[in-house]
Amino acid sequence: MPLNKRNERRAQRRRAKGFTLLELLVVLVIIGMLAAIVGPRYFAQIGKSQATVARAQIDVLSKAIDNFRLDVGRFPTVEEGLQSLVVKPASADKWNGPYLKKDTPPDPWGHPYVYQVPGTKGDYAVISYGRDGQPGGSGEDADISSE
Repeated sequence: MPLNKRNERRAQRRRAKGFTLLELLVVLVIIGMLAAIVGPRYFAQIGKSQATVARAQIDVLSKAIDNFRLDVGRFPTVEEGLQSLVVKPASADKWNGPYLKKDTPPDPWGHPYVYQVPGTKGDYAVISYGRDGQPGGSGEDADISSE
């Protein structure tokens, strides 16, 4: 086999093995465009899931408060708060808790739940003020309540 043909075949094999800089840049641009489209949708789903977790936690806390009321004959006072679901208050003789397995969790955004007696629409309210931790708001900052 002549030397020219061997060198030509080797050069063809080298070219076939790698990518050019232009090809790599095109792939990076496509990946960037996909991330720009998918990223905001993904993060919107995270906000929705945090609101779902808050609703589930409020439901658990409400059931624990109702169990407290069945045993003690009254709702926890504002002073006793949600801590009375874990630790026996001094004024609750018929307390049969703890009504929660662990201490009262913070809401998904790291803020404590607000307990009100009486609530605006019922006997009590358990409220998460959302991502911003302030009353009111919309979207992820909206309040989530047991009422």
